[in-house]
Amino acid sequence: MRLVIARCSVDYAGRLTAHLPSAPRLILVKADGSVSIHADDRAYKPLNWMSPPCTLKEGTGEEEGVWTVVNKAGEKLIITMEEILHDSSHELGVDPGLIKDGVEAHLQELLADRIETLGEGYTLIRREYMTAIGPVDILCRDANGGTVAVEIKRRGEIDGVEQLTRYLELLNRDPHLAPVRGVFAAQEIKPQARVLATDRGIGCQVLDYDALRGIEDDKLRLF
Repeated sequence: MRLVIARCSVDYAGRLTAHLPSAPRLILVKADGSVSIHADDRAYKPLNWMSPPCTLKEGTGEEEGVWTVVNKAGEKLIITMEEILHDSSHELGVDPGLIKDGVEAHLQELLADRIETLGEGYTLIRREYMTAIGPVDILCRDANGGTVAVEIKRRGEIDGVEQLTRYLELLNRDPHLAPVRGVFAAQEIKPQARVLATDRGIGCQVLDYDALRGIEDDKLRLF
């Protein structure tokens, strides 16, 4: 990860346009290629960002001090540096990801056992399908034989959608699996997370934990 603190202005050119006037800001450049610009407020939420896959080009000559970030849709994030106050890079290594609580772990087990909850004709490939950045909760196939990656949360928020997006980007590089679509499954999905998931072509599935447990109880009941 590269951390840059600089006085800069930022322009976004894409489906919409946006301008951030000159001010001191934190710029994060992550190993996955994403670039985000932060102020000293708003908790974790950036002022503007570009999600991967995207490329960063640092200008030279007459363009020195101008960073241009371009994504696959041709949208641009242009950062004009006026003064760099700090610039450092750090190797964080592979993150183990969030450790699921008991409910999430049980939801994963229940859903894998009753994968048809996602739709008729679904079949399980495996739970905890490993990628270079961590395990996908469930990998399965739909009725048409297409690969589906499922991320399970107790409460579905934006960070869960971002996590699934990263998994999908990696899984779709594998010709034996691609194309892979995503399903974001949770007991409760926040409106913002649903909007982001829909924008990225990710399906949303609300899970009824008690109903799934009831199914499990029926399986174990002899009489």
